[in-house]
Amino acid sequence: MTAARASTIKASRRHRLFYRMPHYADPYIHWSLIILAFYGLLMITSASMGLAIGQPGYLAFVIAKQAVFLIAGYFSMTYLANRFSLNFLKSQDFPKLAVGMVFALLACLAFPEVNGAKAWIRVPVSSLDISIQPSEFTKTLVPLVIAAYCGDVSRHYEKGRDLWGRPFLFVMLFAFIIFILQSDFGSMAVVLSIAIVCFLIPQNPAMRKFQRVLGVLTLVGVAGIIYLLTPAGIQLVEMLPIADYQKNRFISAFNPFADQYDTGYQLINGLISFASGGWRGLGFGNSVRKYTSFPAANTDFILAIVVEEMGMIGFLLIFIPYLIILCRLFHYALHMKSEKGRIILIGTAMYLLIHCLFNIGGVTAMIPLTGVPLLMISSGGSSTLAFMVSIGLAQAVISQYRKGLIQ
Repeated sequence: MTAARASTIKASRRHRLFYRMPHYADPYIHWSLIILAFYGLLMITSASMGLAIGQPGYLAFVIAKQAVFLIAGYFSMTYLANRFSLNFLKSQDFPKLAVGMVFALLACLAFPEVNGAKAWIRVPVSSLDISIQPSEFTKTLVPLVIAAYCGDVSRHYEKGRDLWGRPFLFVMLFAFIIFILQSDFGSMAVVLSIAIVCFLIPQNPAMRKFQRVLGVLTLVGVAGIIYLLTPAGIQLVEMLPIADYQKNRFISAFNPFADQYDTGYQLINGLISFASGGWRGLGFGNSVRKYTSFPAANTDFILAIVVEEMGMIGFLLIFIPYLIILCRLFHYALHMKSEKGRIILIGTAMYLLIHCLFNIGGVTAMIPLTGVPLLMISSGGSSTLAFMVSIGLAQAVISQYRKGLIQ
């Protein structure tokens, strides 16, 4: 083979990394994500029609923005699926990535708040409203941080905190900035939930006491949230030193009709959309609620529009791909010996599962609203891009496992 021919083949392979998944990646995960991407784009288009009234160009902008993030997400996913290696977690560059995320979260504080939270970095592109939410990428980074410092560690530690101390510090720093400084409870809850599950995976004896404490705190936290949704708990919520809109989310989840024209208005309209949709729905584009003053119709409450137009069958078009992705991620995680790989796969699965539970639970008034989007379905470039990056990392791990490069 001539040098020119070899150079051409090498360049061709390098170019292919930008748009083709590795041969050993899981095809079920890949095609489930593609289905969600196209279905989400269709539903965002429909749900945004009501918001576009009186705003020329708004609908085209929303569609174009989501499409751009989907394309960027796909290229990022395929690139990472081909290039990411667990060895990167051992490199000196990885801690810089975690520190860089801290500065990205802090940078949000310099921009105006949106809906009570300072969680976005505004990108100045003419008069267009484009923003990046770094906390979404924190959900991708947390499993990597825990895998880097706690996974596949055989060394004996006299003090457990010498093993889990550094990743715990990073996680708590992320959570502090997101919740206290940015006032974004939903993202903080997702980050901590992912971190707790990932911390429970490593088998080093130095982790056991820490893991027991995490388990107890988790049970206490879940029991506490359940208690706060009782009549006695609601009275306690009203006395807590938190913002009024946070109190109203608990009160509305307990009884949306307590203030049906104000704090419960969004939930009630969402429940009406569910009831209107039935099994088959009113038909694509035929939602009534999206033409009313229904807040977050194309973001946090898009599931209500999906069910109203497409019925429970439309909901299954979301649920089944979600279930396939979760089952495949857990399948590989349970068969894998590498703790680093297992943490990344289960962390990605929890990222999807927790978002699903928080969003569906919130819009059906089963839990307080958290402002967490329905991944790949809600309009939101940062959440879409971050989740596709997570899938790319998971596919890299799966590909290397199926090749036999990791056990």
